[in-house]
Order: sequence, then C-alpha cells, then structure tokens
Amino acid sequence: MTASPTTSHGLGLAPVQADWPAISVDAVERLLSRFENLGAFRELTWHSPRPFSAACLVQTSDQLLFVKRHHRSVREPEWLREEHRFMAHLRQRGVSVAQVLADSQGETAIVLDDWTYELHVAAVGQDLYRDALSWTPFHNDQHAWSAGRALAQLHDAAADYSAPPRQAKVLVANFRLFAHADPLKAIEAAIAHHPGLAAYLNKRDWRSDLIALHLPFHRLLQPLLAEQKPLWTHNDWHASNLLWNSTPAATDVSSVLDFGLADQTFALFDVATALERNVVPWLDLDTGGSAAASLDAVNALLAGYQSVRPLSARDLLTLAALLPVVHVDFALSEITYFQGVLGSVANADIAYDAYFIGHTRWFKGAEGQRLLGHIRTLAEDSGGSAQR
Repeated sequence: MTASPTTSHGLGLAPVQADWPAISVDAVERLLSRFENLGAFRELTWHSPRPFSAACLVQTSDQLLFVKRHHRSVREPEWLREEHRFMAHLRQRGVSVAQVLADSQGETAIVLDDWTYELHVAAVGQDLYRDALSWTPFHNDQHAWSAGRALAQLHDAAADYSAPPRQAKVLVANFRLFAHADPLKAIEAAIAHHPGLAAYLNKRDWRSDLIALHLPFHRLLQPLLAEQKPLWTHNDWHASNLLWNSTPAATDVSSVLDFGLADQTFALFDVATALERNVVPWLDLDTGGSAAASLDAVNALLAGYQSVRPLSARDLLTLAALLPVVHVDFALSEITYFQGVLGSVANADIAYDAYFIGHTRWFKGAEGQRLLGHIRTLAEDSGGSAQR
C-alpha cells in the first residue's frame, strides 16, 4: 500500500487522514535555498506515509535528497539536533547512517515558520519495506538475522557516545517511567508536567490498569534493571527503518534510518523493542486473530545479534521480563502526542486501549506466554544458570 500525500499509515490496517499536510514544492525550494551545491530542484518523487511528521524524497539536478518536517510542538531545533549528534557519531564509527546536511549557516535543524526541517542525503540501499505498516513481520528469517547483526553493530558503535538523555518532550522512546521503583508515582509526576497526558489519563482508571496488568511484570523486571549499562539506542528498530542490500545469496542491512525515537536507554531495551516491533503481528488482533509470534524470527534476530554481541542466560531472562512492558513509556508519549498536540481523543483511545494496555494484556495470554517461555528456554539452553 502506498499512501497518497493526504493520507498516512494509521494505528490499524487502513490508511487515515495524515496528521500533517504534505510538504509542498514551495517549501522545498525555500529550504534548498539555504544550502549550497545541491543542484537545482527538479521534482518531489515520493511522500512518506509514516505518521508523526511529513517527509518526502526530492530530486535535484545533482542528487536525491530526503526532507523531513516536524511541527515545532513536536521537535524544536535543539531537540532535533540531539538525534543529529548521535547519528554523526555513529557515522564516524562506521555505521551506515544517512548523512544530515548543514545549511550555509552550519545548521542541521532549520526553522521555517511553525516547522523544523531536516535535510539528508538519500541513504543507500533498497527500501524493501517502504509500504510496510508498523508491527508487520520480517519478510523472512534472513532479514531478521541481518537486522539483529546490524543492531549489535550499532550498539558497539554507540558504546563510547556520551550525551545526556534527550530533552524532547514528546514522541521519544525510553524507559524512564517504568525503570522507576514505583511506576505509579513516576507517572503521576509526569502528568504534572504534561497537560495533554493529564487531560487523557484523568478520564481513565489507569492506576487500576497498571496494578492489574503492568505491575506484576514490573516486579519481575525491577531487580534486573540495576544491571543495565546506559547506552544511546535507536528505539524503533523495525524492518521499515532499514534499507537493504539484496543479492541472490543474502540480504544484508545497508543503511539505518529514522532516529526520531532515539534516546539514552540500554542495549537490551533496544533488543526487546526490535523483537516487539518485528516478530509479533500485532495488527492481526484487529481482525480477531491471535497475533502468534514467529519463534523462528526470534531465533534469527537473536542469533544475528549474538554474532557480534553475545547474550548471557541472564540477558535472555531480562529480555523475557522486559518484553511485556518495553512499550509502555512510548505508549504514554503517544497518548501525550495525540491528546496534547493533535487533540485527537480517538487516537489517544487506541494508543491506550490497543497499545498501552493491549500489548501487555497479550503477554498475559497464551500466545504471549508462548513467546516468553521460548526466550526463557533459550536462556536455559545457553548455559543454564541465570547468574551466568
């Protein structure tokens, strides 16, 4: 499915009205005028169907460029530069990350009216998942293996990156709230600083939901969190955020895209997010399916990762403990965005019911327990002792 400039991927299977207007030719020409040596504008060749921002590919007389535009309520320039500095570090360490261009004043995050723009050289590789919806699985296990390996390589490259956690106030993925010893108190404190989140959660019995669904998983996870070393991570490791080098023999990751959710978390958070994003067909739940996880894809992704960064039995047990709640901080950030930025109660409802509590509820059921049991079995097979 290719969305038109007026529609985008929604929270389900059907396209929806885009949150933000498509980027116009006039806006692109105005943006390009701030740069040197990019060639003359020729055409817009594609509009991204992804939500939360607007993006397009731009062909000039000299090259293909990628433009992304954010409303300033979502990304002020300094919030966007946080991503750009991380990307620059990864490029210096050999990770194939798109090059962000600086304008004639040296700025990579550029304000035009109510918008913050960024301009990239188009990344290298085949966009095999261009039209894939979020939470749709890998095409095959070779893709899962290659994605796992590329994620481990990114973590190695990020190991010496030193930056504080992000300042961006909405639409970042991290584990600040649920890393707290008392998530209820942490969320109550967040509500005091986010009017949109407060406006929504004050209408829901969210404390009862957390006590019933999330806190039992949190109690299992909490003792393991102190062992996790802080690391800047990608936090949206889905096949559609990767470009691919495909040959008859193999398919490898050629470029890593979209650092919009990146923040300081820890390596296993990123691995758990990659599993959550790619191995469970969550959208099957919209049509009455069971969303059965692909255990072969789990094995492949973890094997690819371990070809670079081995995981101990305790790491695998931590993954199993983390998976049911790895999404919760971002789900709350989505609610903040939908309610506080867009004023969309309907989308906030979906983010709360289908995502925030829906995904955790799935892990309490038969299919979720099958996935978690499989990862615990991998831990046992890797050496037995959880203390290893």
